[in-house]
Amino acid sequence: MSAARHTLGFSWPALVGLAALATPRVILHDLHVVAEGQPATVLLAVVPLICWVAAVLWRRPPRPFLTVVVIGAVHGVLLAVGHQVLWDEAFGATGPRLGTFDPRVQEAVLRVAAVFSSLVTGVLTGVVAGAVAAALTRFVTRPRGVAEQTSCGPDDARGTRPPQG
Repeated sequence: MSAARHTLGFSWPALVGLAALATPRVILHDLHVVAEGQPATVLLAVVPLICWVAAVLWRRPPRPFLTVVVIGAVHGVLLAVGHQVLWDEAFGATGPRLGTFDPRVQEAVLRVAAVFSSLVTGVLTGVVAGAVAAALTRFVTRPRGVAEQTSCGPDDARGTRPPQG
């Protein structure tokens, strides 16, 4: 059993997959397909977070808050990569400027700032969604029999898996 699955309740591919649910908004926004304030933009921003929380409520990882923060951090990395790849499409030939500095220096500074901003945005999104997930896991009861289905396996350290017979 991997450390991620044991601690976070999901494998790394599952965590990346959950984070990737939020990438269509980045792509569509940077390509100017959707604009801020449109209902589609709101749905593209909110539905992935609902999916993150729902996945945590379904799987019941040992640390729901940490799990969603990690998903948010992975989302921040995907957000940073998406913005860097789509930089020219997002800004065109007349990208953002920082006064009269050399344009290459300006672009480098702005790209680094965009990466930092993306990482912070991802983590903070994970913190907010993680707080919601952690709070909801305390109040939402799971149906009978679900604990057996979501245990980590036969070597489950929590001892929640019934004997196989």
